[in-house]
Amino acid sequence: MFACFIYFLTHTCPTVKHSLKNLVTGSYGIPIIPDFVGVLMVDGIQTGYCDSSSKTLQPQQDWAKKLLENNTQQRDWYNKKCFEDQPKLFKDTIFSLKQQFNQGDAVHILQMIEGCEWDENTGEVTGVLLYGYNGEAFMDFDLKTLTWIALKPEAVITKQKWDTDRLRIKHKENDLTNICPAYLKMYVDHKKGFSQKKVLPSVFLLQKTPSSPVSCHATGFYPGRAVMSWRKDGEELHEGVALGEILPNNDETFQMCVDLNVSSVTTEDWSRYDCVFQLSDGDDIITKLDKKVIRTNCGKIIPVIGERNVLFAVSNIMLDFFFMYFIKNTSDFSSLEITVPGNTAELLEKLKQDPHIQTLDPENSVQIFS
Repeated sequence: MFACFIYFLTHTCPTVKHSLKNLVTGSYGIPIIPDFVGVLMVDGIQTGYCDSSSKTLQPQQDWAKKLLENNTQQRDWYNKKCFEDQPKLFKDTIFSLKQQFNQGDAVHILQMIEGCEWDENTGEVTGVLLYGYNGEAFMDFDLKTLTWIALKPEAVITKQKWDTDRLRIKHKENDLTNICPAYLKMYVDHKKGFSQKKVLPSVFLLQKTPSSPVSCHATGFYPGRAVMSWRKDGEELHEGVALGEILPNNDETFQMCVDLNVSSVTTEDWSRYDCVFQLSDGDDIITKLDKKVIRTNCGKIIPVIGERNVLFAVSNIMLDFFFMYFIKNTSDFSSLEITVPGNTAELLEKLKQDPHIQTLDPENSVQIFS
């Protein structure tokens, strides 16, 4: 009983760390998409969006919409960042890097992850500012020394140039240590006023192939404190069971799954198994193991990037195009949870059909699609 109590506690304790991240991409040579795209993430949830084509801030959570309506300072600050400061900076930087590397007019992409993480219990704040260029780690900002760190030999010249811009460094220090934490704390407080009531999930049984484990998948629940397990004859199973993490959806609800290895389960015994979902202190949702209700494809679940790793990689999903993550073992972020920006989903189809993507110079540009 004590072990079960500890198990329950470890899966229901609320997260005390909060994060605010700005994911920004500037592109050159792809005329059919915006040359500047920005996404604001709060606690792993896409909260705001802007691009150089729409010229309009697009808050994507109810609490964020209300905040911008009532806070002109916030609205003006983001308008200036999204439509004046950052687009010019990215355009000028791409032009400078093209000249420095003697690159032609192929596709070029500059990306930035800027933000902070706040521990609500300890009050500790960490900041991060990372750049990637053409799909590779390029530059990191060291808040302790207030200098730039070149992440590849070709970036050393740029590092030396950026180090001489003391005014920019001063602004970045203020952004990461003062403005970002202040905004993050404001958002956390504001979100609490819009906290959703308890929402029960939809629960599905999923199996990719007849020999694959059966996944009991719960999605759409709130808050993000839940326990899932498989039982046999009413007794909780541990052997042959793999419990997944609780992951955020893009609507501030959550999802999780627990897998059961059924390779040794006979057809006659299937009725003895069931999946149990419990939300906080709510009633159990019990789903019997039944071949008739199993769906044959688990679909795609948005991954959480592992601790201290941010990977810049280009793949076929839209988010990977706009925000290629680069491996950075010394990153101050303990984790980076990403959800796909809904606003730009339609751009993926345009990209796949664009002739510029099909005729990239492999020596001077990043390959967009594998």
